[in-house]
Amino acid sequence: MSKTNRLREEVRSFLEQTGSANTVEIFDHLNERFRWGATMNQVGNILAKDTRFDKIGHVRGQFRGSTYTVCVWGLRSLEAHAPI
Repeated sequence: MSKTNRLREEVRSFLEQTGSANTVEIFDHLNERFRWGATMNQVGNILAKDTRFDKIGHVRGQFRGSTYTVCVWGLRSLEAHAPI
């Protein structure tokens, strides 16, 4: 697939455990979990382009000392994966 296979699988397992998380939480989890970490661009591309993840909504709050609006992500339901 790509060089981000391990990151993608870790995001999937993290979202299975938590149910949903925002982009900053996923970014922090990946950088704590792996020695080499990930950039915010990698995390955004993984979440946006992988069909297993769905954007649930947005949340506005304090992240890294400033106020930002970030996306909230969850796993896509099994019905969405099934062919019609």
